[in-house]
Amino acid sequence: MAIGGALATAGPAAADKPQGGHCARQAKIAVPGAEMQKVACLDDLTTAGTVASGHTNPIDWAGLNPAGTKNPSGVPGIQVDGYFPDTSTTNTNNGWKHDSQFVIRIPDHWNGGLIVSGAPGVRAQYANDFIIGDWVLSKGYAFASTDKGNTGSSFYDDGSAPGGSIAEWNQRVTELTLATKRVVKQVYAKVPQRTYMFGISNGGYLTRWQLENRPELYDGGLDWEGTLFRAEGPNLLTYLPTALKNYPRYAATGDQAAHDAIIGAGFVPGSEFLWPFHETVYWDLTQRIYREEFDPAFDGDLKAGIPFCASGTPSCDADYDYASRPQSVKDAVASVQLTGAIGKPMLTVQGTLDTLLPPAIDADVYDRLIDQAGAGALHRYYSVADGTHTDGLYAAFPDQLRPLLPCARTAFDDLTGWVERGVQPPADGVRARPASGDLVNTCDL
Repeated sequence: MAIGGALATAGPAAADKPQGGHCARQAKIAVPGAEMQKVACLDDLTTAGTVASGHTNPIDWAGLNPAGTKNPSGVPGIQVDGYFPDTSTTNTNNGWKHDSQFVIRIPDHWNGGLIVSGAPGVRAQYANDFIIGDWVLSKGYAFASTDKGNTGSSFYDDGSAPGGSIAEWNQRVTELTLATKRVVKQVYAKVPQRTYMFGISNGGYLTRWQLENRPELYDGGLDWEGTLFRAEGPNLLTYLPTALKNYPRYAATGDQAAHDAIIGAGFVPGSEFLWPFHETVYWDLTQRIYREEFDPAFDGDLKAGIPFCASGTPSCDADYDYASRPQSVKDAVASVQLTGAIGKPMLTVQGTLDTLLPPAIDADVYDRLIDQAGAGALHRYYSVADGTHTDGLYAAFPDQLRPLLPCARTAFDDLTGWVERGVQPPADGVRARPASGDLVNTCDL
């Protein structure tokens, strides 16, 4: 059934006992707090099955994995789609036009664990299906993911005060975590023995925030290139305007001063080959929509400014100066900022060539914050040479880039070994690019 239509419950009636057969006790499922739920019994919960059956949306996860990724398949079990009460309507998955949508998947052969995630960027709830869901489901974990309560390039326009849309992300992850634990108990008559956060980009931010603010709900987390929000900086609004102001001149003439300004803002020397893509796809849009979230007064009645405006244009984000903005803007960022005070073990993976969240002004800073908060013993930070923010770019630059997906999966195995068996994960540090091997599907940290 197409993702735009209703999801139907399918499959034979199951025995009314835990582990009583395929999709046993699916009739017991009532997602706490949900306004809508649809339960389906599926022969395969991975994308190999859900694309065909209409229980995922490939658009949600397009471009997040390198071409050639090998994923497991053939995991039977229960899928629950639904949404929690909300007033915003940007998410059109399942034909609902309703935000705060979620997906919960419970394999027939459960290992006792749960993975919770939130969508990266401003994508919807199925965004992690291919890069995270398939893999953890094949290991026996239950898997849950949320759209974070608002989606799309107008995510800021949900009626909340500045910073409120992002604050909702954290609320929705907590809400889904608590609800999914109850759902798993409904199916298996016991709560998960282990619960982990696992997210990429904004999903990495969610992992960081949950382990700082709701550590009692989790046993650990995998932070894959998470976003850093700090009221005093750095944050997206402290460095993206420099790129927007100087890149056009550098692209047109090779102006050295413009180049040096971009590098001085925190971008990595050697990442220049990635700048055209990021200026076109990420830098401009990201600056405008996140600035609108935290500082809507900057451009008056405009909604997220003027796309690709030249410096000097009135209300142009290329001239945005975070430091000079009112204290209310910093307060909005402070309402969702990270402190580094994680309360459970966490591993961070970030590429050295990340050109949206450069390490020097993101993961490096967050690693120091963790140490300053006295939580360094709970953290490991792996800087992967030649990795960038979007693995989908690997096919265009196979000699210059390295996918991070296999490294994130390896790190997750290291995390569970640390939490569950006391096996110390590898030490922090840069991981050099291997001279040979399958970079798409293997990574040794």
